[in-house]
Amino acid sequence: MLKVGVIGVGSISELHIEPYKNNKKVELVAFCDVNEARVQEKGKKYEVEQLYTDYKELLKNEDIDAVSICTWNNSHADIAIAALEAGKHVLVEKPLSMTVEEAEAVQAAVEKTGKVLQVGFVRRHASNAKLLKTFIDHDDLGEIYYAKASCLRRLGNPGGWFSDSSKSGGGPLIDLGVHMIDICWYLMGKPKPVSVSGNTYNKLGNRSHVKNLSFYKAADYDPTLNDVEDLTNAMIRFENGASLLVDVSFTLQAKKDEISVKLFGDKGGAEIEPELAIVSEKHDTILNMAPQVDNLGFDFNQAFTSEINHFVDCCLEGKENIAPVQDGVEVMRMLNAVYESAKAGKEIRM
Repeated sequence: MLKVGVIGVGSISELHIEPYKNNKKVELVAFCDVNEARVQEKGKKYEVEQLYTDYKELLKNEDIDAVSICTWNNSHADIAIAALEAGKHVLVEKPLSMTVEEAEAVQAAVEKTGKVLQVGFVRRHASNAKLLKTFIDHDDLGEIYYAKASCLRRLGNPGGWFSDSSKSGGGPLIDLGVHMIDICWYLMGKPKPVSVSGNTYNKLGNRSHVKNLSFYKAADYDPTLNDVEDLTNAMIRFENGASLLVDVSFTLQAKKDEISVKLFGDKGGAEIEPELAIVSEKHDTILNMAPQVDNLGFDFNQAFTSEINHFVDCCLEGKENIAPVQDGVEVMRMLNAVYESAKAGKEIRM
């Protein structure tokens, strides 16, 4: 039985808490949040009695074996390191940290303590990604030399801490781009990045004046606070010659929202967003293949349940972690290089 505490019980935490509650190998024993009213409310809802407003107090609880960290980005590294040093296994929401130096400090703590740390790259755990990876691992796509990903919102700046760079570390790149870059890089076989060229734009703000169109707003939404970018685009080159093109936005003068993830190899191609599709060539004929599966798209609940169950198995049974700290560090290097390139107005060698 794995005894778990959840640190930060805002909106994303529900996608951790529910799978923990449904996992027979888990006992959910403690919650922590700086907002006392919120932690009391969540404790009552999920019948969790040990409630804290200071994560350091929660980490002193020797009954707790593992924690999920669902806090603002600026606290991920500090809490992860403290939890590891307190002897806890850690599942930390993406991104691992706000800087490469912080990410490397977390990695050092993992190596020192020997505890499990899983980064919340939830798209790796989605059923469509797992199936595509099976095809890739059997060389059905051959050498993947190009990937292209977009996650464009026409109106979707959540405001609140998402729009405060001191808490988030950035805008759509660090919030949405982290998923797009990671899933491409992971499916490409995690090649070593060697150079990055990126651009950021802050032209539209949060567009709180727009009427007749609803969008997700953070619990602490404040239209007056916004110092993050609207849009980021980037080209990442890898040591093996492959390249990745990505663009992400919180707000853009676009006709509609758009999400797409495409991979191209010398034997075949694939799309994983908005739906899984595989392209192949047989008998001098190009084939577009749609697998017959329950869900071709990204199912949030399924993916988070799979992610949580994987973490539990890694902690209890020593299962190989498919989202280890090293990957969190490398993705952080790419994200930081995009921001650095945009600021410098030139390509960055890594």
